[in-house]
Amino acid sequence: MLIIFKSPASGDVIMFEKNGKEMLTVLEKDPADPKGIFTVEQLPAAITTLKAAIEADKAKKAEQSDDADKDDEPKTPGGVVSFFQRAVPLLELLERSLKDKVPVTWGV
Repeated sequence: MLIIFKSPASGDVIMFEKNGKEMLTVLEKDPADPKGIFTVEQLPAAITTLKAAIEADKAKKAEQSDDADKDDEPKTPGGVVSFFQRAVPLLELLERSLKDKVPVTWGV
C-alpha cells in the first residue's frame, strides 16, 4: 500500500505505507487516518517539526558512524534508506506548499 502526499505546488510525494505513517506520526497526525490535510496554517509547524526530526536522525547516524569506525569488524555497503533521506522530499513539498499558500493532502 502507498501513501501519496499531494499539493498543487509540486509533484506528488509517494511513500510506502510504513514510511508514510512514520512521517505522519512525526508530524503529529493520526497515521490510522486514511486521508488528511496539512492546512496552510499548519504548514509552518509541520516544517519546523520535520526539520528537527531530520536533524535528530542525521545526528544519530553520525554518532552510529563514529561508533562503527571504532570497531574492527568489516563494514557492509549501505543500502538502507534513512529517515532523513525519506523525509527530505516531503519537507520540500511542505515548503513549496507554504510558499504558494496551498494545503498538502493525502489519501484524497
